[in-house]
Amino acid sequence: MDTLKQLRRMGVRQILLQALTFAAVLASGLMMWKALGLVCNTESPIVVVLSGSMEPAFKRGDLLFLTNFPNEKFEVGDITVYKLPHQGIPIVHRVVEAHDECVLSFMQDRSSFSSTVLDQFLLTKGDNNAEDDKVLYGSQMKWLKRSNVIGRVKGFLPYVGYVTIVLNDFPQLKYALLGGLGLLALIQKE
Repeated sequence: MDTLKQLRRMGVRQILLQALTFAAVLASGLMMWKALGLVCNTESPIVVVLSGSMEPAFKRGDLLFLTNFPNEKFEVGDITVYKLPHQGIPIVHRVVEAHDECVLSFMQDRSSFSSTVLDQFLLTKGDNNAEDDKVLYGSQMKWLKRSNVIGRVKGFLPYVGYVTIVLNDFPQLKYALLGGLGLLALIQKE
């Protein structure tokens, strides 16, 4: 009841100012996310590990930091995050094989040549899985293409992303939390 009385006392102008401030905070967060994506050259610079397929290296709920620079080739042992066209959830697995698709160019004097890497093909596997990921790729793909890769893991924070898992597992909690935060933003006078 106190909340409703407080809202009535604030007036329309104050409520609009609070709503605008809340929108500015949300827009700032989105801009920082996009800027981090540009700096790291990836659509998703931070991801949460959702399964135990990479244990013991990463556990469910670990927060991973990614980069995806085009001039850096993936090597065997690198941990990648990739998304397949038929799946919406990113997968975190280790590269077990890597092959380059190259084009050879001969110099004018025909005494030497240079090679240019066009694409890179990867085979991945979860550390805790018995077999590689060819089954996940589907019947159309034998290898993972570089274009499917979101990024290479550069660092992690253990268990920090577990909040995301809990909010996805219990959507009512997510909506209650968002509603409460929105209401607090409207009520606050500062």
